[in-house]
Amino acid sequence: MDDDGRLSGPERQRRILETARQQGRVRVNAVAQALAVTPETVRKDLEALQAEGLIMRVHGGGIPVETPAYEPGLTARTEWTAEKERIGRAALAEVPAGGVIFVEAGSTTARFAELIPADLAVTVVTNSLPIAQQLATRSSAATVVILGGRVRAVTLGSVDALAIRNLQTLYADVAFLGTNGMSLERGLTTPDIAEAETKRAALSCSNRRVLLADHSKVGRVSFCRYGELGDIDHLITDTGLPAQQAAELGSTIGRVTRV
Repeated sequence: MDDDGRLSGPERQRRILETARQQGRVRVNAVAQALAVTPETVRKDLEALQAEGLIMRVHGGGIPVETPAYEPGLTARTEWTAEKERIGRAALAEVPAGGVIFVEAGSTTARFAELIPADLAVTVVTNSLPIAQQLATRSSAATVVILGGRVRAVTLGSVDALAIRNLQTLYADVAFLGTNGMSLERGLTTPDIAEAETKRAALSCSNRRVLLADHSKVGRVSFCRYGELGDIDHLITDTGLPAQQAAELGSTIGRVTRV
């Protein structure tokens, strides 16, 4: 910080990057107001961050470009909330009454689970502590089964041998899955090795696999590949994904729905 109390260039850029990662996007005017600088200064900071491969400039601001090993904590995943709400509501049509579903740990899948009607008779298997807790305490009709295993602090989801072994002994009608990244070239990816192994097992635990992923996950590639796009029967995403990209994904995925 300068002697007059203003943030230095590197400090401003660090703040901008943190905000982008927390919110999924930064807007020039909002950042300029928050940091008490001119919009032109913010644009220069965004250009510097883009040159370092950390930010991608978009109209009016920028969005974060994450490294393959980067993984935000569950409480930090507050971006695209309206989109996740629409995705979750659309996914309800895939829930079989009286059936068995698997709901994977994740922010979009958690929003979907919150929308499951409290009086719907369904068995829900999950590796997510928050999903299990909210369903068990809210629902009057659901049977909730939690996998067990080592709980990752980042996702509050269970992974490793115990979770995988339990997954392999169960079979669901529909699996509702999330992902950190998906692309035509690299398939389904996630930053953590143990998470990848558990996700790989989840792809085989059901008759039908529904992927709930907002548009920001498309084209993103994380550290560990755990599946192919062809493993997914139905992708539910939002209208932030251009129709052309949705059509390209649809050539590999059984069905793509934009909401």
